[in-house]
Amino acid sequence: MSDKAPVCLTTPRGRFELQRGETLLAALERTGHTVEYQCRSGYCGACRLRLSDPQMAEQLHYLIEPLAHRAADELLPCCCQVRGEIVLRLAEPVTKTDSPS
Repeated sequence: MSDKAPVCLTTPRGRFELQRGETLLAALERTGHTVEYQCRSGYCGACRLRLSDPQMAEQLHYLIEPLAHRAADELLPCCCQVRGEIVLRLAEPVTKTDSPS
């Protein structure tokens, strides 16, 4: 892959280009996604997300090897960068509506 090829992320909200050197968590925050996190270092696993296809894990580069366990289709966005295109399965936030009076 060329260094000039765009690195993209697709979520239920759309397709987004990532900035060079940006962690996936930073990219998600920049594009308006809410991701739970605590340590930003791969220790706690609070930010764990799922890939739509486990084979996309080949597109991830961990800056540090995380201590938190992750399954084949999971990633820790706090400490990884994306090197190709990935698609995430994100739960959209539930909007609470007022019940009729």
